[in-house]
Amino acid sequence: MREFIRHPTSVPFQLDELDSEVKHGINTLNNVSFGGIACISSAPIKEGTTVKMRIECVNPNFEITGKAVWCRLKNDLYEIGIEFIVSKDQVFHLRMIEQICHIEHYRHEVLENEGREIDSEEAAREWIERYAGNFPAA
Repeated sequence: MREFIRHPTSVPFQLDELDSEVKHGINTLNNVSFGGIACISSAPIKEGTTVKMRIECVNPNFEITGKAVWCRLKNDLYEIGIEFIVSKDQVFHLRMIEQICHIEHYRHEVLENEGREIDSEEAAREWIERYAGNFPAA
């Protein structure tokens, strides 16, 4: 049984290995939870590798450290599971990022399902009105 609920998303982020010169470039979050993420990358990461993730679509940019816990080849790309290494002062920021991922996913769903293109600000207003009350507490 999962400890944290996973939420689908498609937010781009930068992924770098901390103890090497390896830069994984821009990757796509596949899903996010309070405990970690699964992402899609063109290059594998060895299990146990410490990584830094940076999401630049928020202001200020959000950075968090994590550890690769699994890596699987899937359709010529790699799906990578990363567990967050979170300090107490990062918990609030992590929840904000989780909500931003929900909002971006909502924005893409609206375009796909309704053919309606909305910017991130309008998506945030709609998502907050419809779903923020049901967003689980940390």
